[in-house]
Amino acid sequence: MRILAIDYGQKRTGIAVTDEMQIIASGLTTIPSETAIAFLKTYFAKEKVEKVLIGEPKQMNGQPSQSADIINAFTLKFTENFPDMPVVRVDERFTSKMAFQTMIDSGLKKKQRQDKALIDEISATILLQDYLVQKNNR
Repeated sequence: MRILAIDYGQKRTGIAVTDEMQIIASGLTTIPSETAIAFLKTYFAKEKVEKVLIGEPKQMNGQPSQSADIINAFTLKFTENFPDMPVVRVDERFTSKMAFQTMIDSGLKKKQRQDKALIDEISATILLQDYLVQKNNR
């Protein structure tokens, strides 16, 4: 069964997923945030997902960031629509910066690095990969 990660934002939502063996995290897609629940209903009907990770935005001091309300509202809506799906909240403080650095390191041109949808998808992938590493180190 797969683990799915959601980097939910006001406009766009990045989604990443593991393989069936939960070894590799890969970017799945970036979608308009208002379509997230409908997208997930379709995805869950096709794929077996064990749990969902949802980013928890925090400031450097550990306090919730300004986007916390939007993400908490989405998490509530998610649990209402998928009451049997376990949700794990994951600290996402550095994912966007790491995603941007990953794009630079992989040699993407400046125009490609400005693709916010790609940043969201990479952020979700980093969130998921970090979770897998921590899970395997336990």
